[in-house]
Amino acid sequence: MNAVLVSLLVNSTVLLLLGAVFYAAPSPRLSPHAVLFGVRVPPGRAEAPEVHRERRRYRALLLPATAVLTAVSLGLGALTDSALVGSVAALVLCGVAAVLWLRAHQALTRAKEEGGWYEELRQGVAMDTSLRTDPVRMPWLWVVPSLLVLAVSATAGAFAYPELPDTLWLPERSPSGTAYRAFATTFWSAFSLVLAQLAVTLTMVGTVAAVLRARADVDASRPRASAAEYRRRLVLTVRALLGVGALVNVMLLGLSAMMWTGNRSGALLAVVVGVPALLAVAGAVYPFLPMARAGAGEDEATGLVTRDDDRFWRAAGTVYVNADDPAVLVPKRVGLGWTVNLANRRLLAGCAVVLVLGAAAGVVLALG
Repeated sequence: MNAVLVSLLVNSTVLLLLGAVFYAAPSPRLSPHAVLFGVRVPPGRAEAPEVHRERRRYRALLLPATAVLTAVSLGLGALTDSALVGSVAALVLCGVAAVLWLRAHQALTRAKEEGGWYEELRQGVAMDTSLRTDPVRMPWLWVVPSLLVLAVSATAGAFAYPELPDTLWLPERSPSGTAYRAFATTFWSAFSLVLAQLAVTLTMVGTVAAVLRARADVDASRPRASAAEYRRRLVLTVRALLGVGALVNVMLLGLSAMMWTGNRSGALLAVVVGVPALLAVAGAVYPFLPMARAGAGEDEATGLVTRDDDRFWRAAGTVYVNADDPAVLVPKRVGLGWTVNLANRRLLAGCAVVLVLGAAAGVVLALG
């Protein structure tokens, strides 16, 4: 009965959270500078009837889809006692939301073109050059927690390694829920999660370094206010990223301890994984709450609107492709944070290097 209850909770929670995220996505308070359904519109058109109509249609179909999929997932989950049902239903809900989003994107694009929304408007681009002359610095103190957790893990592993059994067990997902897989005890298997902590720490530091050099999200109609908002959000974001890295390392430390001691308690596993995961999600969302509360702000009477750059955004405003833009990271149009410029040569070269190094590491591990 407990397993059935856990499966039901997992299935319903995932679907309801996804439904809430998709429902809030087209909110004007979460859309950067009048970018609605991935379509840039002039600030004066952000509350146009066409925008309200597409938002109502999107949500009117999304809500029943979420309710039906949640009910089906709960029913099948109770019958099969499998968390896989929730995963499949979540994928279906993502597909439904994507179709509804694409339809709204296409409808707004047509309305903008047919209505000539950008005709007789002065378009411009605003940049915050102070991010180069007075940049936000890497908050190294926020890296210390990750390093401390990593040091504790490595030290504990060094003491535990000589006494480990010949076989270690690691949890993994399976169609029936959580299962455990056996691994022969070697240095690489015993310290696999410690090495993962090192990789997480380096990845987070590298990500923060890249984000600090990302192109600022500045509104041409209110450059001073939006630049100040961006700087405040940037400080919160880089701290949150490093905090999330520390929480992931705490989770990996807990999993390492369970592996070294042979503990396979489902309740303990839920705590070890669930608590850091929930805190990490809260930390990742927190930097963007001030943006949502701040709203659009006052117009600084520049006489400009941000340039209509829809031609550089593909896949309903989710993919950025601009070979003339030197920026590797740019603010997202859909969702929170940043995305990559897929036409940037430095990014493509970096991806090629990572793929080569990854393949080489796989070969070394296979031969070892």
